[in-house]
Amino acid sequence: MNSLFDALEQAVKAGRLLESAQQNIHALLQGVAGDFSERVIEELVAGEQWNELNDRFFKKLAFGTGGLRGRTIGRVITSLEKGQGGPNERPEFPCVGTATMNFFNVSRAIRGLLTYAQQHVGTERKARLVFAHDTRHFSRDFAEFCAKVCTDLGADAYLFESARSTPQLSFAIRELRADAGVVLTASHNPSHDNGFKAYFNDGGQIVDPHASAIVALVNAQETETYEPVPADQRGTITVLGEAMDRCYMDRLRSLLMQPELLKGAAAKVVFTNLHGTGGKIVVPMMKELGFDVSTVPAQDVEDGRFPTVDSPNPENGPALKMAMDLAEQNGAEIVIGTDPDSDRMGIAARDASGKMVLLTGNQIGSLMAWYRVKTAFELGWITDATRSRAVFIKTFVTTELQRSIADRFGIRVVDTLTGFKYIAEKLRKYENTIPATKIAELNEGGYRSLTEDQSRRLRLDFSRFFVFGGEESYGYLGCDFVRDKDANGAAVMFAEVAAYAKSIGLTLPALLDQVYAEFGYYLEIGKSLVMEGADGAAKIASLAASYAANPPEQCDGSAVVRVRDFASQDLFDEEGDALPKEKMLFVDLADGRRFAVRPSGTEPKIKYYLFGNAGTDVPVETAKVQVKASLESLWAWIEKDAASR
Repeated sequence: MNSLFDALEQAVKAGRLLESAQQNIHALLQGVAGDFSERVIEELVAGEQWNELNDRFFKKLAFGTGGLRGRTIGRVITSLEKGQGGPNERPEFPCVGTATMNFFNVSRAIRGLLTYAQQHVGTERKARLVFAHDTRHFSRDFAEFCAKVCTDLGADAYLFESARSTPQLSFAIRELRADAGVVLTASHNPSHDNGFKAYFNDGGQIVDPHASAIVALVNAQETETYEPVPADQRGTITVLGEAMDRCYMDRLRSLLMQPELLKGAAAKVVFTNLHGTGGKIVVPMMKELGFDVSTVPAQDVEDGRFPTVDSPNPENGPALKMAMDLAEQNGAEIVIGTDPDSDRMGIAARDASGKMVLLTGNQIGSLMAWYRVKTAFELGWITDATRSRAVFIKTFVTTELQRSIADRFGIRVVDTLTGFKYIAEKLRKYENTIPATKIAELNEGGYRSLTEDQSRRLRLDFSRFFVFGGEESYGYLGCDFVRDKDANGAAVMFAEVAAYAKSIGLTLPALLDQVYAEFGYYLEIGKSLVMEGADGAAKIASLAASYAANPPEQCDGSAVVRVRDFASQDLFDEEGDALPKEKMLFVDLADGRRFAVRPSGTEPKIKYYLFGNAGTDVPVETAKVQVKASLESLWAWIEKDAASR
């Protein structure tokens, strides 16, 4: 090992290896069992793969938006990692590194989470954790490993029998009254990535104060090894399968507000799960509801390579191309696509001319938000007396069209930071505000045993009734029995919107134009600058810092009237709750345009969100042209400005 350390020292002196990478290599080798990691590093050093070593070791993988996320397959795959190979042409072993997703980091993460969960439970019983995984490389291996670590250390584990979606993990935590849970997924990231997404006992992703405490416990785990408890103190593994699927699907049915619409206006649908988990629930659910559902055979296959798409992300139009082609062949009216862990949903819908049109996440969410609040008033769920306690929750970077809709109906809007964990945090607050005595009067089993009608009435009487929530990045939620974005539930909700449009003789794009005509035209454009690896991370940090240090005074010919720096200013949401500090800057211009800058918490990119709108006095078709041109001009200015920073 001394010769390896000497080679690393020389590489640092020569400027080929980062000093942080050298330090992290030392730390890793002191914390792993066996010589596999050392031999992998020696192979990379012998091949002078310094960039690869820097990317793998420039940092220690840290909790971001709810857990860990990083590469599980390196850009350079050593012969040792390749080994005998695995399913779907993956390497036999995940890549070695402190900044990568492998058993070393997963071991540290699950032991930190378990320690916190057991401390929270106390000594009266064993902690209970639930594990799910998607179809990515090593997801099943990591999930089984996590479950085994838990039982070895005296906790009970629930493990789904095969790949399941992220929202179903959230649901199962609540249904089983578990103490925490993990889904092994990197959502819509490229195939070489994987992640460890952590949840607490309410079914929501971990937020402070839990998050900080768990991070401290994870960081305290310096090795991948642990000592199991005596055999008679170990936990058990319970396998979850069809019974939990059925329970979840039955609750999803409650999302329908006017189920009678589906009897005469159910649409013909093409669905694709993009090689992920969505087909497990969406397809049987839609068929039960009476929809004529076709799937894309080549994309039904659960395959962590995602071989038929460049990106398994329904935000990207090309990912839905095969489904749209099938829709052209069989005359389907709607295309629905979900990402690998089925928490995001994309839509294409046929317009009046017969053309399939892609809808943005803001458009999809706004149609559902409008339909659900409108229908809630029509059904008498919300009245003039209770409207002040009904609420939309959205992120700051989600369309203001939803605020325009909410204002017209007289309900509240609450903006949160990016990340569905903050929406879940609000739902926890609303649940906890309801007097326990009022819940007990309806069901001794507690809030989670209430029917949707019962919980809605209690929220409207004593708390807040969550009508709808979402993010511009194709995440939506219309209930509180799941505490994360849910593409399975979104498919049910959007299917009802489609049935409503069909019942009044409109296509979905035409229905959207009606909404624009009533509430104003809003357009949002998302852009990103991608910078990968250790060097890219430094560039992203530098560029983000430059906006905070030197915010623009004018942009594209319009004066800046307000700058909100979410990292340094003390800001509060509409309910008076303090917002956590986040690296995001919002710039408002005198001409009504706005843009936000935010480094991604899960991907190697810095994100830009551009916003424009026109009032109801401008014809919708005219507004579309004018607002699009104004935002394209603003983006050209931003790109030029970013290059100069």
